[in-house]
Amino acid sequence: MYLADRSAPQGAPRSAPDRVRGTVRAVSPTVLALGTVSLITDVSSEMVTAVLPLYLVMGLGLSPLGFGMLDGLQNGVSALVQLTGGHLADRVRNHKLVAGIGYGLSALCRPLLLVHDVGALGTALALDRTGKGLRTAPRDALISLSAPPERQGRAFGVHRAMDTTGALLGPMLAFLILGVAAGGYDAVFAVSGCVAALGVLVLLLFVPGGRKAAPEAAGRTPGAREQAPGAGEQAPGEAGGGPPRVDLRAAFGLLRTRRLRALFVCAVLLGLTTVSDAFLYLLVQRRTGIDEQLFPLLPLGTAAVFLLLALPVGRLADRVGRRAVFLAGHAGLLLAYALLLWAPAVPALPYLVLVLHGVFYAATDGVLPAAVAAVVPERLRASGIALVGTGQALARFCCSLAFGAAWAAWGDGPALAAAAAGLACCAAVAGAALRPTGDPR
Repeated sequence: MYLADRSAPQGAPRSAPDRVRGTVRAVSPTVLALGTVSLITDVSSEMVTAVLPLYLVMGLGLSPLGFGMLDGLQNGVSALVQLTGGHLADRVRNHKLVAGIGYGLSALCRPLLLVHDVGALGTALALDRTGKGLRTAPRDALISLSAPPERQGRAFGVHRAMDTTGALLGPMLAFLILGVAAGGYDAVFAVSGCVAALGVLVLLLFVPGGRKAAPEAAGRTPGAREQAPGAGEQAPGEAGGGPPRVDLRAAFGLLRTRRLRALFVCAVLLGLTTVSDAFLYLLVQRRTGIDEQLFPLLPLGTAAVFLLLALPVGRLADRVGRRAVFLAGHAGLLLAYALLLWAPAVPALPYLVLVLHGVFYAATDGVLPAAVAAVVPERLRASGIALVGTGQALARFCCSLAFGAAWAAWGDGPALAAAAAGLACCAAVAGAALRPTGDPR
């Protein structure tokens, strides 16, 4: 089975006018508007993310285990709420409304970051992750409904590139504010709240409402409009010829389909061995001795590579199949772990690790929802994306807790070695589970 089937005909030549028209039609206004919202919101969130590990560990004296619990809490809350957001968006048939509530909640919780207390910070981060969980599946469903199947990877690639532009600008802005503002971390948190409010305003003004597909998606052939879950499999809620149901039973019933179940299991397995970004940057800082003042710039390396590769890798996934691209991304992450464990501390080490980290995100972050969108019906699109995203996020929640505990008990090196061994095993299992019958790729 494929991670996602390729819908575009292979090897068919196209004339120059066709290629130009294909480029123009490749991205809808909905994707561009959502990309703008994500860009602004990511400037806000990454300003906080860039300074938070150092602020908690160095400023508030949090232990690695305590930081792992707090970091895991963010992923866990987001995971649990993501399923609610996806189902609610399909149920009310208004993806923009649910996404807007999520963006608004993340903006409203920013003032809590100004309270110098671990409990208040934990509450603020939990609310922020709640907002992220609510908006992720409806937003990705809007993207998938705005593009035909053969250009899903490209649409997600454009969105992720714009999103990552915000991730690139956020740490730079935090670095500048820390250097010139008297308030230090408080100034970063205050500016972050203002930027988040701007993102909500752009969503309300420029993103179309409802769940109607954009012209690109509406122009598909009848056979491609809603892909069947699999050969011989019936989409949940379609029996009896009545109107399609959108309820929890139909949403969880998607896991009965073979291809979505394989995606879900593999996302969970690989998530269990994916060390969080914050821990990875702390490892880079400890391994290379980077000055604490430069720590907020570390995410820039990941974001820059992600920005450059998101669109070309998305297009590559549309052409060669998403399974190979998805697994190659995890291979890049495994190589980054190996460099941190065994490579000498040369000046190029942090650059190499951050490049591989960016490759990992370019090959996985947009490819996975594009793969899910190809195997679930449109009326349950947000629910299907949320199911897989929830499984992956819960797995990463468990990984954060386990990695923090392992670091506290054994040290950072043995903890990373255990994560690398687990990732290698899980990637091998995922590769076997996603291999299509009779097709070597």
